[in-house]
Amino acid sequence: MTRDVTVLAEGHSFLEGPRWHDGRLYASDFFTRRVLVFGEDGSSETVCSVEGMSSGLGFDPDGALLISSMTDKRVLRLRDGELELVADLADRAGGVCNDLLADERGGAYVGNFGWDVSADDRTQTTDLLYVGADGAVTVAASGVVFPNGMTISPDGATLLLAETFAGRISAFDRAADGTLSNRRFWAEFEPGGFETTTAACASGVPLPDGMALDADGAVWIGDAAGSGAVRVGEGGEILDRVEVGEGQTAYAVALGGADRRTLFLCAAVPFVEGDPANVHVARLLSCRVEVPGAGRP
Repeated sequence: MTRDVTVLAEGHSFLEGPRWHDGRLYASDFFTRRVLVFGEDGSSETVCSVEGMSSGLGFDPDGALLISSMTDKRVLRLRDGELELVADLADRAGGVCNDLLADERGGAYVGNFGWDVSADDRTQTTDLLYVGADGAVTVAASGVVFPNGMTISPDGATLLLAETFAGRISAFDRAADGTLSNRRFWAEFEPGGFETTTAACASGVPLPDGMALDADGAVWIGDAAGSGAVRVGEGGEILDRVEVGEGQTAYAVALGGADRRTLFLCAAVPFVEGDPANVHVARLLSCRVEVPGAGRP
């Protein structure tokens, strides 16, 4: 389907973790070390600065903003304009922290790279961590590859996890206390995964990054080495695509707007291309879709 894709904002370093909340879109801008909030017209303002580079975002039941701080491997909370430490993951995360999914209990699932991707392209496993509302840290799932974007079903019973450089989405049963069990592959784009990130990026299969669940049970994913966002059904069927053009791809997506039918896309050059720390060409895009968002985030 051909869609009208609107450029809402441009000239950013690398946008991640988009979250629709109270009529506006929040997103991290990695290399300028800021959390931004955007109006639907693309206007923006800085919410806070995060020295450790903000990535994943979420909101607790009281509306306080939870932030995954990448390089110092911490989870922060913004309350009344001040950042406070929720949990230090330095001894638990195998690599820098990335996406975060806040749950209904005030806790958050937090992913991490798993290893130093810039120094070694051999894929390695790590743990998906859970940070309770009280700051206690536990392992939610072990043996996952580059745990990244996540969603929770509307009934709270299923969590989907993007394992970017394995080229798959895993599903878990989720208990009332947030613990995960019964891992299975919800969509496997490359059976057996990849030995290296180089092989993953050259494969041509979707490499799922940020995700957004819709009311039909499909997910929109950012494709880290592709050319845009992909809508995927259980089993891995490609149902729809949105191309972002101009040598870029979509790393993260969110379904928002008053009816949750606006797909927001955080676009930048594909993985290992360009220099986002110094050349700021990332864009925030949007388009309309037929099926509204559902569940979390």
